[in-house]
Amino acid sequence: MAVFNKLFKRRHSVSEEIKKDDLQEEVEATETEETVEEVIEETPEKSELELANERADEFENKYLRAHAEMQNIQRRSSEERQQLQRYRSQDLAKAILPSLDNLERALAVEGLTDDVKKGLEMTRDSLIQALKEEGVEEVEVDSFDHNFHMAVQTLPADDEHPADSIAEVFQKGYKLHERLLRPAMVVVYN
Repeated sequence: MAVFNKLFKRRHSVSEEIKKDDLQEEVEATETEETVEEVIEETPEKSELELANERADEFENKYLRAHAEMQNIQRRSSEERQQLQRYRSQDLAKAILPSLDNLERALAVEGLTDDVKKGLEMTRDSLIQALKEEGVEEVEVDSFDHNFHMAVQTLPADDEHPADSIAEVFQKGYKLHERLLRPAMVVVYN
């Protein structure tokens, strides 16, 4: 019987420990719930005014972005229109340049009568004047510039002819404002 009493006491003490542990867990859970409730109570929901202000700020931001985008579109459109207006005669000028070259070649032919020569010069001058009015001008050929000249042949440079000087122009070059229409074909001292 003594063994039975010992076992009963052990079992009873173990069950009391389990009950104490359960009770301790319940107390901790209750304290945790109270803490969570306190935290929730401390962070109240945003008021309607704050929500309305946030939405107003969001709409204002969207409006400002849309307004800036519209201004950029208008600016780009205006720039494109100006470019189109400025270079509107580019295709026509490119089409006329070969005719101008042919007039130059015709004037270089020997044996022309004075009347024919004068007529060709007048035609050439009127074409050049019309092109100038549209902003087309001849490319200068002082010294070689790879942006405006195309070297079709090179000659050795010497004391009289420094490097990058132009020996001869085979075909004149033209530009429309600052845009190159056709490079000048030249012979360059190298």
